[in-house]
Amino acid sequence: MRDSAKTYDIAVIGGGPAGSMAAIRAGQLGKSVTLIERNNSIGSKIMITGKGRCNLTNSSPIDVFIKKFVPRGEFLRSAFFSFFNEDLMEFFRSKGLDLKVERQGRVFPATDKARSVISVLEEYLKESNVDIIYNTRIVGIERKGNYFVLVTEDGTRIGAKKVVIATGGVSYKATGSTGDGFAIAKRLGHTIVALKPALVPLRTSQRWVKDLQGLALENVRIQFHFGNKRLTSDVGEVMFTHFGISGPLVLDMSGDVVLALEKHEEARMTIDLKPGLKKEQLESKLVNLFAVKGNIQIKNLMQDVLPKKMITVFLSLLNIPLSRRTNQITKEDRRAIIDMLKAFTLTITGSLPIEEAMVTEGGVSMKDINPRTMESRVVPGLYFAGEVIEGAAPSEGYNLQQAFSTGYLAGENTAGQTSQTMV
Repeated sequence: MRDSAKTYDIAVIGGGPAGSMAAIRAGQLGKSVTLIERNNSIGSKIMITGKGRCNLTNSSPIDVFIKKFVPRGEFLRSAFFSFFNEDLMEFFRSKGLDLKVERQGRVFPATDKARSVISVLEEYLKESNVDIIYNTRIVGIERKGNYFVLVTEDGTRIGAKKVVIATGGVSYKATGSTGDGFAIAKRLGHTIVALKPALVPLRTSQRWVKDLQGLALENVRIQFHFGNKRLTSDVGEVMFTHFGISGPLVLDMSGDVVLALEKHEEARMTIDLKPGLKKEQLESKLVNLFAVKGNIQIKNLMQDVLPKKMITVFLSLLNIPLSRRTNQITKEDRRAIIDMLKAFTLTITGSLPIEEAMVTEGGVSMKDINPRTMESRVVPGLYFAGEVIEGAAPSEGYNLQQAFSTGYLAGENTAGQTSQTMV
């Protein structure tokens, strides 16, 4: 067993957004800091966020962020107050990275490359004199008097006066998120709230979804039905997969769906394909189409109503032959078409496993963490930041901002400073 030649003021475990920010802030405040990363570079998960573009925050106000993390949002108020979206944007802009705001307030680097975000973090880490130890996995933490000993997989021991655990969740194991932080925290006496997938694609019982694989439906609204309970989305996009359904609307509601499926074997999902039109308006539109198009096959007329790839499945579910002529479409057929346009139905049976989710719901209990400092209430001198803390929000940059904000607050408090915005 080898011991590190140096005992640091602060050791940060995990080189994602939370860990990197914690190390940067503590280093800026003059502390000796080591950042321990199990991969050969920082920010592995950042590289795959926003489809490789990195949706690093959202331009919404704090109260919107708090609501996105309901019922646990209030826990994050101090972190957001200490370092919020405008602070984060200035953090990147000050190093020459231009940003842009897209629909729903999503903020991206102007380069459209996540690598640009990581490059700025690397520059800050170097400037803050942070020692980065790559390809190293921490398997245990021991308390020795007034400092900690971090034990690596190969038996090396690293000393630090304070420690920040920012190891992420258990989603996307290839990025290094394998739940090490949960195991360490539990051994130290912390409660781990049950881990569940969030921002995760859903499985359906219908096999015909394979025929629609890759089809994206824009400007639709979805609902999930569990007995008498109903969850309704805003208008947005969904996408069919070979096993079920995904896309922004589905991912954002998936956490609630997974939770509901613990009490229900399945859920009914309906897609309103024409949320901007009432049934009466659709009736008028179809009647006009029938009059204008004349005696053509229904499959051809439906191209004015649906994506071409969807027509065969849609009409088959209604038992309407593709070759049927429009003058053979009965009033009952037309009503059935309208009903399905307003409620295209799938049966949800589950989700992909948590390892394939974008975010982990659950984690170190917020009850064990001081929200004003991110310090453990169980082990003084130990701090948490990022996805390792229970709770998750929809997509659109909220979760990354949580990671940067909690990382900043943890880094600042490990350095013994009162909160103030980074300059």
